[in-house]
Amino acid sequence: MELLLFRMLAILFPLLHLTFILWVIFGAALTRGRRLLTGLHLGTLTYGFLIEVLPVGCPLTSAEQWARRGAGLTPYPGDFLTHYLEMIIYPDVPYTWLIAGAAVVCGVNLAVYIRRWRRGRQV
Repeated sequence: MELLLFRMLAILFPLLHLTFILWVIFGAALTRGRRLLTGLHLGTLTYGFLIEVLPVGCPLTSAEQWARRGAGLTPYPGDFLTHYLEMIIYPDVPYTWLIAGAAVVCGVNLAVYIRRWRRGRQV
């Protein structure tokens, strides 16, 4: 029973991780007129950028690796983006390009917020 729980968590954590990444990328599109969501998105956008550029481990990656070990699976080295996305989307792309991509995502989202603010609409 415990093994099954760890396997379920080993599936759940990457899905949660992917959901977080999609929220960071596309969150500005969902926040118009919703101050609480705007604040939440700006916070997660900042956190997502910092977790990429600073030498700090992501708690979701740690949780996934813990669940993988508990399920009897080999934890992967490195972080979520490198393990899953780089293999599929960014084959042999330098890490600096990933950082640049994160900066572009932040810039686009912030541009949406600035545009809304300048137009006098609710953020």
